[in-house]
Formats: sequence, structure tokens, C-alpha cells
Amino acid sequence: MRGRLFRIALLLLALIAFPFRSPAPLIYRQGEGFTYEWPGEEKGKWQRESAREQLQVAQDAFDKKNYRLAMKAAKRTVKLRKLSDFAPQAQYLIGRCYEVQHKDEKAFKAYQEVLEKYPKFTNYQDVQQRQFDIAVRFLNGQFYRLFGYVPLYRSWDKTAGLFDKVVKNGPYSPIAPQAQMDIGAAREKQGEFPLAVKAYERAADRYADQRQVAADATFKAGLAYQKEARTADYDQSVSGRAIATFTDFMALYEDDPRVPDAQRRIASLKSEAALGNFRIAQYYEKGNKLEAARIYYNSAYAIDPTSSMGIQARRRIESLKARSGATPTSTAPAK
Repeated sequence: MRGRLFRIALLLLALIAFPFRSPAPLIYRQGEGFTYEWPGEEKGKWQRESAREQLQVAQDAFDKKNYRLAMKAAKRTVKLRKLSDFAPQAQYLIGRCYEVQHKDEKAFKAYQEVLEKYPKFTNYQDVQQRQFDIAVRFLNGQFYRLFGYVPLYRSWDKTAGLFDKVVKNGPYSPIAPQAQMDIGAAREKQGEFPLAVKAYERAADRYADQRQVAADATFKAGLAYQKEARTADYDQSVSGRAIATFTDFMALYEDDPRVPDAQRRIASLKSEAALGNFRIAQYYEKGNKLEAARIYYNSAYAIDPTSSMGIQARRRIESLKARSGATPTSTAPAK
């Protein structure tokens, strides 16, 4: 939070300290709105009457790395010729211009318009791949930009949303399984472990025919449950779900090299769950609530009966039985 406020303050200081004037005149045209005309572009030198020629201007400018002119020409093509055969390529070029200028969020939105408005676009898969690559950059820590210009913050929630759009644009495309998995990864970074589990389970169900994807998704769901169990106060059910998920993983993918790791994690989870139940039992025993204490000691013993914690729990159960079965001391005089 402090870092974000510092960057905002720095931006405002820069705007105050370094005011600037636009060197380009602002021109209004009927049906097009306002545009800036830079030197060498005045009075329609870049404008064409046909959509084909206008798109060619945009493509030539892009090839020459004149992205400002390419963007302007491409936008004009789309705005004036929305239903032409050249509009999809022009909209694609808009996304490419944003992307090469590292304005990834705007690029993603421009590509999304291509997919929604022109679903028969010949480079549909390329657009999907570019959206996926953008989402991956944000997952790897790239900052989102304030007003599209100033790198300011990370957002795992927005990143999960980007991957979700990638999946919805093509649920069974080559990149969709990994995109679905990356939703879970973003949710884990966010600390939303239940949402991460949900994303992984969806990947395991939807792509069950892809054995490696389903195995990865099941294992990572178990890991997410395990992380959640470490943050859940006295909620032993989460540990139980983690154990069940790792058990399913071992049964379904018994030849997977991660099976020994899953076994170790199950043992660790059982030990942690037994310890948790044992401590709750101790709490109730100190409060002289012996029946509640006995229930939790039983749970600790049942989870891991051969461990040291299980053995201690059994001893406490026997002690409670002895206490509850003791005969009260008589106060009558001896005969």
C-alpha cells in the first residue's frame, strides 16, 4: 500500500514539475471525432477512402515501427468500416500496437474485441495465445498501469479474471488447460485457497481425458487444501479434505513420481490434525468438560493411532475413564 501511494505521489509531482504542451494540433472530422495531426500527417496525408487502403497505411506504419500512426490508421479503419472484411485485421493491429508499447492491459482488451466481434478471424488462435502470454506476464509479477501508462500495482484477482477470459474464449483450445490451472495459481497468490481448489478441481474434471493435466490439477488441489489447513483455526475438516484429495491422487495416478510426496504430506497432515484435536481436548479437559475432551482425544487417536500423539491421546482417554468411573469418597463414620 505504501509503495502504491508513493508512486501516485511521484506521478503527481512529475505532472506538476514538468508541464508540457502538445506539439500537435487537435483536428475534428465529421463521423471520426478529434484526432491529433503530427508533423507530416496533416490534412489527410495518412487517410484513405477505402478500407483496404486505410488498413494498408496502418500495416505499413506498423512494419516501420511507427506505432502511433499505425494505431490511428487502424482505429479509423475499424470506426468507418466496422463490417468490412478489413476491420478484424485493423482491430488486431490495434492490439499489436498496444502490446509492443508494453500497454498489456489495453492490448488484452483490444484482442478481446477481436474475438468477440470477429469470431471467424483467421488469426483467432494467435490472438488467444497473445492474451494468454499477457496474462502470464501479470501472473509473473508485472504491474498493472495507472491510466494505462504508469506501472503501479499487482492484482491477482484481475489476473485470474484474464485467465478466465482466455478459457471462456476457447474452453478446449490448446492453451485452455494451462490457463485454467493458472487461475488456481493466481488465487493461491491472492491467498484465496478455496477459490484455488475450485479452479484446480474444474481443470481436473474438464480435462480428465488429458491425464497429465488431471494429475497436476488433483495434486495442486491437495496442496491448496494443505495451505488452507495451515491457516484455518480449529477447522480440522480442511485437513481431512486435503488427505482425501492426496489419497485420490495416489489411487488415480499410482505411477506418478509425486506419489511418495503425497504419502509424506498425508502423514504430515494426519500428525497436524491429531495435534490440533489433542490441543482442543486439553482445553476442554482443563475446563472440566470431560465428555467433550474425550471426543477430541478419540479423534486424535483415530486419525493417527500409531504415532506418539495417538498414543498420548489413548492414555488420556484411559485417564478420563478412570476419573469418570471413580467411586465418590464416603463421609459416613466407619463401623
